[in-house]
Amino acid sequence: MELNLKKPIAFFDIESTGLNVAKDRIIELSILKIDTNNTTTSKTWVVNPGYPISEEASSIHGFTYDDVKDKPMFKQIAKEVDDFLANCDLAGYNSLKFDIPMLVEEFLRAEVDFDVTNRKLVDVQNIFMKMEQRTLSAAVKFFLGKSLEDAHSAEADVMATYEVLKAQIEKYDDAEYTDKSGKTYVPVKNDIAALAEFSSHHRNVDLMGQIVYNENNEETLNFGKHKGKTLKEVFLNEPSYYSWMMNADFPLYTKKIITRIKLKMGTL
Repeated sequence: MELNLKKPIAFFDIESTGLNVAKDRIIELSILKIDTNNTTTSKTWVVNPGYPISEEASSIHGFTYDDVKDKPMFKQIAKEVDDFLANCDLAGYNSLKFDIPMLVEEFLRAEVDFDVTNRKLVDVQNIFMKMEQRTLSAAVKFFLGKSLEDAHSAEADVMATYEVLKAQIEKYDDAEYTDKSGKTYVPVKNDIAALAEFSSHHRNVDLMGQIVYNENNEETLNFGKHKGKTLKEVFLNEPSYYSWMMNADFPLYTKKIITRIKLKMGTL
């Protein structure tokens, strides 16, 4: 099918130095513009971000500093990008949360007044998440083919969750999954250890994911100005940070973890 368009729409995607919209920078910008007659034009720019590329970001998109050091800065291509997007609505995947804010931030740094107020903004991910809801009721409908009776009754919810897990194990038996590193394997097995590993987003040290294990199994901060640094490094270089965390609004379990680490360092 063709899109019913009253004005051009530009689908775009960004690869960046990281996920902090305020600090990180664009490395690659690719735009597919669909005109009102559904003809397409595409352009891709690779830019020198003038900002360090995080190891995590590099492991996902493959760009290193050597790949971009001779490329133009965003401010050098900003006018060209602005012209290409003239009169276009915008679309992307997770674009409302990340790509659009990142693009606007780069335009502002380049002193280009890129206005989104009169543009329609379409986020394909949000459509997917709303139409294929991830609620327990939706899971019961999808995996068990029935409606969840007495939803939000604790007893009904816990029984439904049990039934859904068994159905997931059956449905995804022998189904392959490819992770961010490119490793392909069969993750959903009738094995609790395997299910626990696959259902975790991060290798959390505390329960809330404020502290995670890095690739070297070191306790690492996952928030704030020291994100990505080990707790040992932070506590050695900024001893007052421990007191700040203990007095801040962190869960008691998180405070228990950092106290344990502090004691292990022998500095408490």
